Amino acid sequence: MSYRSLTHFVQCLESAGELIRIREFVSPRLEITDVADRMVKAGGKALLFENTGTGFPLLINAMASDKRICMALGVRDLHEIEESMAGLLLEFQSPKTTFLEKLKVLPALQTVASWIPRTKSGRAACQEVVMDPPDLRKLPVLTCWPFDGGPFITLPGVHTRCPQTGTRNLGMYRMQVFDANLTGMHWHLHKGSAKHYRQYKELGLKMPVTVTLGGDPAYIYAATAPLPENLDEYLLAGFLRRKRVELVRCLTNDLEVPADADFVIEGYVDPSEDLILEGPFGDHTGFYSLADYFPRFHVTCITHRRDAIYPATIVGVPPQEDAWIGKATERIFLFPIRMTVVPELTDMHMPMEGVFHNIALTAIHKQFPGQAPKVMNALWGAGQMMFNKVMVVADSNVDLHDYVTLAKVISEKVDPLGDVHFSRGPVDILDHSSPVYAYGSKIGLDATSKLTPIQVASDPVADKPSIDKAALKSEFFEIAGIRDDFLEAGISLVICSVRKSRKNHLRQIAERMIQNNRIQHVKFVVLTDDQVDLTNLHQLTWLVANNIDPLRDCFVLDRNPGEKFPTLWIDGTSKDPELDGFSREWPNIVAMDPQTIRSVDEKWNSLKLGPLIPSPSAMLQTLVNSPGAISKRP
Repeated sequence: MSYRSLTHFVQCLESAGELIRIREFVSPRLEITDVADRMVKAGGKALLFENTGTGFPLLINAMASDKRICMALGVRDLHEIEESMAGLLLEFQSPKTTFLEKLKVLPALQTVASWIPRTKSGRAACQEVVMDPPDLRKLPVLTCWPFDGGPFITLPGVHTRCPQTGTRNLGMYRMQVFDANLTGMHWHLHKGSAKHYRQYKELGLKMPVTVTLGGDPAYIYAATAPLPENLDEYLLAGFLRRKRVELVRCLTNDLEVPADADFVIEGYVDPSEDLILEGPFGDHTGFYSLADYFPRFHVTCITHRRDAIYPATIVGVPPQEDAWIGKATERIFLFPIRMTVVPELTDMHMPMEGVFHNIALTAIHKQFPGQAPKVMNALWGAGQMMFNKVMVVADSNVDLHDYVTLAKVISEKVDPLGDVHFSRGPVDILDHSSPVYAYGSKIGLDATSKLTPIQVASDPVADKPSIDKAALKSEFFEIAGIRDDFLEAGISLVICSVRKSRKNHLRQIAERMIQNNRIQHVKFVVLTDDQVDLTNLHQLTWLVANNIDPLRDCFVLDRNPGEKFPTLWIDGTSKDPELDGFSREWPNIVAMDPQTIRSVDEKWNSLKLGPLIPSPSAMLQTLVNSPGAISKRP
């Protein structure tokens, strides 16, 4: 299904009972974020803020549920897209030996041709109103979190073009608004637009850039999609909406944008200019990305529809709206990955706690020894999967969405020495735990059945994993809490929260635990900071996955006599220059400030959102070490 405009999508959401209109004034500075954060984590509806203090309403959480992401992409279930993609690719992949078989491909070719974007002449709906003079301050741009560097445009479709080939790129990169016609352009080192920027810089030319907001929500998804380089995102959008995208030429540069967009922000980036300090920004990792230097985007023209709606999203501690966008990516790109990179892949799942790149769970049809590490290396070398930090490979009969069963499989089948694999490579530039910017390490767990198992004599009673909890609490004053209930569930895992106070403190604790036989036959021990709530597995997983650089923070010590295997220790604590020799600045966790929380509490009833939903930030306050975007130990 295609949508004529963002207004059309809003109407469909409202008809389906998936939207709440908020008529009372809520400030785009922090307050809208806190309301949206409460609603998304409570499983609430899309929100249309009609009184933003500007001339435009603001839509948020529009795709933040299973139902709404399906509505945005025009399906009842995301598996429909997966099946459609698979069917299309198989149509072209299967061998054609006869003339009749080749003729059968023609309808598929005609269908694909009907999705190719087309440029129309004249002006379009997105250019009904020309803002004179252009002024970004007239838009309800959100200041999302207390220590953000300023207001940020969070759902921009950024259009650039390769100066050599003319190939278009559509990406999504946050944009900090500095004044009426200047923003930062936070395109990541590895992305298409950043490559175009480097090419324009080499040529000594100004780079035309146009940003769109709104229109069919398929455009928003297409801008985030991990497409191969030089594949037009608007072809993907045409596939998703089953209708080609109509484009129109901009007024002040020669780029083309969707005719049905709500806002068009035209301008340029001059590579010869000094970069501008942009950020901090409360990011999708749940931590602040710290201030850094990025190109300046100069606005030359702003146009919009008469009924324009400003679309926005927030990111931060998961779950947020981007978690459902990630679900769509899992389904849409599973078959292409299987067809081109890993043919044995049967399923893939990226839990929201892994914020896309930190955790990837995969299942394969295993046929030969060493196949799991082969899959790890293949995926770590494929497109945006190069950013993945923790990968699990299991057998095809394992349900990757059943975390308890998967944990039991890992506990049963992973040998901490033989089945744990490390690698080095690119990491997301937002990864704060790597010793070097954009470069770090990865860990893979082979949880598949072994085709040539090594026979090891074992005693089910004597080899049962155990810890001496009472002795640990009395001997180790540094241990704030212990969680060992996993052992009774058949999961060989213990989690300890620790107050570290000296160099190598955690390894010293681990050595003493082993030497004193306080821990036996346990395969995995995770260590976290003492403020962490050990009962909250969602928070634990998110924090540990963010805080580790695997080669630095995962270690094995010599085992005691009689132990079948060593324990893999995982240091999921925050890192510190003094205690850990960590040379980069460690960011703070993203949480709303108490004053904004009180303000939203006070106006909640007037917003007609139902019973008060407490701010999720309230339970995060103990994890925020100091004021500001940079974390400093008390």
